[in-house]
Amino acid sequence: MQNKRLRHTSLDETEEKVVRLLKSHQSEYISGERLSVSLGLTRAAVWKTVKRLRALGYKISSRPRSGYKLVQKTHLMLPWEISDGLRTEMIGSKIYYHDTIDSTQSHALKLALKPHENGSIVIAQRQTQGRGRNRRRWSSPEGGIWLSILLRPSFDITYVSLFPMLVSLAVSVAIEKRLSMAPRVKWPNDVTLSGKKVAGILVDASIESNKIEYLVVGIGINFKINPRRIIREIRGINNYGAASLLDRKSKVDPVNFLQYFLFELEQMYNSLVSGNAEWIKKEWEKRSSTIGRVVSISTPAGRISGKALGIDNDGALLVSKKGRTYRLLVGDVDHES
Repeated sequence: MQNKRLRHTSLDETEEKVVRLLKSHQSEYISGERLSVSLGLTRAAVWKTVKRLRALGYKISSRPRSGYKLVQKTHLMLPWEISDGLRTEMIGSKIYYHDTIDSTQSHALKLALKPHENGSIVIAQRQTQGRGRNRRRWSSPEGGIWLSILLRPSFDITYVSLFPMLVSLAVSVAIEKRLSMAPRVKWPNDVTLSGKKVAGILVDASIESNKIEYLVVGIGINFKINPRRIIREIRGINNYGAASLLDRKSKVDPVNFLQYFLFELEQMYNSLVSGNAEWIKKEWEKRSSTIGRVVSISTPAGRISGKALGIDNDGALLVSKKGRTYRLLVGDVDHES
């Protein structure tokens, strides 16, 4: 999607302009004078901007009397890199970037107070106070994909509890198609690989007068992280381990993966807005590691053990125990067999 309106935090718009101009002449050098004239900058300002871009991970060659040439783009998920080639219509209409942030979810919730914000993304290289479900800490070191998305959906409020599953399905499809892996989804909101968590979903909802005012969905993906660090940080919390999708040395571009995930998410979101919950339910169940197994679920009313039969159209887990079917909307699941 072209010509996105972006707002950057901790970044200078001049950096974006220089990158875009260098990309448009990527096969050749562009003189400092031409950059200066095109952007309305002094030659000194151009040089300082190039230095900042190099610090952000761009490889930019410079030659006397020739100028500058972009050799390799950064691996950082900067707003203009995400928007360049993003195929969504609404998600990513604004992108707020931070090197380090306390929590993308907290900042996105503040954006939710502004009625014109819709589809906006808050993304960070690292979170210091990342949050998971039930106020658990979410470890968010560099190398992961940590973001929150603000949405103002028009679908029925009964779909709110299905929405985390929709997002985990979109993450799974992106992993399947871009990384050629076979992830599984674990009720209600986790994505796993070989039984270890590689992604988690958190949704904060505001509902007024039986209408959804907004959803803020937080997504944490262990893209290229050190899983031992995460396991060490969450020790003592009931969990089933963590894994990284890729090795830290992998050359796979996280921006490309993120763009694909956002596209899949928007397609599924539009499907839900159109009322097609049944398709999402079936696709989620096909990838589920929970359905068909004997599970034990910790709920606010106590612990229930039984066979997981499936989910209904609003995301509730259906569990059979001694001839009775329980319908569960919240809880932590342990797989027993």
